[in-house]
Amino acid sequence: MVDHARASRLAKRIAQIVASALEHEVKDPRLAMVTITDARVTGDLHDATVYYTVLGNTVDAEPDTKGAAAALASATGVLRSMVGQQTGVRFTPTLTFVPDTVPDTARGMDELLARARDADAQVARLAAGAKPAGDADPYRAPREDDEE
Repeated sequence: MVDHARASRLAKRIAQIVASALEHEVKDPRLAMVTITDARVTGDLHDATVYYTVLGNTVDAEPDTKGAAAALASATGVLRSMVGQQTGVRFTPTLTFVPDTVPDTARGMDELLARARDADAQVARLAAGAKPAGDADPYRAPREDDEE
């Protein structure tokens, strides 16, 4: 029987343990800018997926995602043993590290919103000095016919 609340609690605990271990225990310089964003555990508590992002050192520098992925792959055994020690579950879940795409998606959405805002501003500038084409009142209203 699947206990989603227990899986959720275990996932949150695994994310905390892995983040703390990356900060204090694992001494790989490629993991210095890695942030754990989320963790998910299957219903049977045997597999855990840990989502991470790699932050760049400066604005212009691209983050080293390949190096971080390799460092996480090499540290998986150590991290899994730490998770097993600190959670106390009967079977320690296997850890799979997946890069989180949410920040990239959010950045793309921000760019789309900025373009839409610019297009709206351009339309507003064009509409400010515009005059209606044709009569000022284009709708037919009951009017008296000209006397013939």
